[in-house]
Amino acid sequence: MGDTSPIILWFRRDLRLSDHPALHEAAGSGRPVIPVFVHDEVVEGYAAAPKWRLGLGVAHFAERLQGIGARLILRRGQVLESLRDLVRETGAGAVWWTHAYDPDALRRDDQVKAGLEDDGLEARRFRGHLLFEPWTVETGQGSFYKVYTPYWNAVKTRDVGTPYAAPSALEAPGDWPMSEDIADWQMGAAMNRGAEIVAAHVNVGEEAARGRLAAFTGHKIADYKNARDILGENGTSRLSENLTYGEISIRACWHAGQRAREEGKAGAETFLKELVWRDFAYHLVHHTPHITEDSWREEWQSFPWNEDERLKEVRDWKRGRTGIELVDAAMREMYVTGTMHNRGRMIVASYLTKHLRTHWRVGMKWFEDCLIDWDPASNAMGWQWSAGSGPDATPYFRVFNPETQAEKFDADRTYRRAWIAEGQGNPPQTALSYFRAIPCHWALEADDAYPDPIVPVDRGRKRALAAYEDWKS
Repeated sequence: MGDTSPIILWFRRDLRLSDHPALHEAAGSGRPVIPVFVHDEVVEGYAAAPKWRLGLGVAHFAERLQGIGARLILRRGQVLESLRDLVRETGAGAVWWTHAYDPDALRRDDQVKAGLEDDGLEARRFRGHLLFEPWTVETGQGSFYKVYTPYWNAVKTRDVGTPYAAPSALEAPGDWPMSEDIADWQMGAAMNRGAEIVAAHVNVGEEAARGRLAAFTGHKIADYKNARDILGENGTSRLSENLTYGEISIRACWHAGQRAREEGKAGAETFLKELVWRDFAYHLVHHTPHITEDSWREEWQSFPWNEDERLKEVRDWKRGRTGIELVDAAMREMYVTGTMHNRGRMIVASYLTKHLRTHWRVGMKWFEDCLIDWDPASNAMGWQWSAGSGPDATPYFRVFNPETQAEKFDADRTYRRAWIAEGQGNPPQTALSYFRAIPCHWALEADDAYPDPIVPVDRGRKRALAAYEDWKS
């Protein structure tokens, strides 16, 4: 007879039923399946917006599991001990979970696997977070890729496999173990009053994610190559939020993009490249994990960036009060919606690291605190790409000019009007919401005078390039 002991299925950032390899195999095993989420040491370290949004995703996923006759068991504590407790309570013979790749999660997972195997349990990791496992993509010399375009060329024709259907039911254990109440965890506490504002813009859960993908590939993907850069248009997929928490699988997105390409929709290949860009970020994190904390290009460790977050100009950048309208609009979009247009991310990152000569880590950590779609690999690679210390063929001397960027990508001022209230006689609700989302101690009002530039664009560029030349010599 085969093993009939329960399988503990440990969920993390993979909150879906469909195309979930570990769940698919567990459902087909005939064994009881006990889904579990642990508010562990890694989750405890999450910043305000990601922790709050994760909590929403976990609560929604618990409801989805109830719909197929299962339960999501919630525990809080050190993860290995929490899983051992559940094994003792349920008689489980295996703990399964989906791969993670960022350094903090990987250290945790390695410790959990070693500890459970020492206990004589099956501890098994499944793929499911990426299109291609990072160690399976190699150059002709057997090394890893350091530049995106060759990476794309290496994987663009690979078969990613067919997504799995969602199980209609899971075998239940004889008795369900005790579960904690997620409300007691107060995962949104650090959001303070901002939670109410951002809540109007979240798109939580698998059904919502699949609906967003269908709407995008059905109506927007054809124009995606150009529309994705227009700041005032809703021309992007906006799937980063759902991919972050695994509410939709990357394979589902890939196959939808491939179908759109086969239908002749012009922007489909650009969308596929963006999905692979996300994989490339994890490829770099796997092979060079220092990218999440230190300059990817080691020579940039000595660059004289400012790291003092108390400086007024850094504080003004964080608050969307630089006096550079496009920079401020993008920062305010983030406070109201929990996300930021991708072009806006590049512009605000360039302004902080080049015009203000402030370390990319300062911006990276601020994004981590404010973004509901925070992803440890994409955030780190994006900031280092913008700063010039990362995987970019055109390093520090690429300095985005926010004024020319505005002329090109917000020519009719739609984006800036949407997010900057000062100076408008009848500002839109989006712009006013910023003042209800920010901390009270910032003491900002919609009728305040809009500030003069803290560092004018031309002067900031010259200052940045001079600092680069001094450092080189």
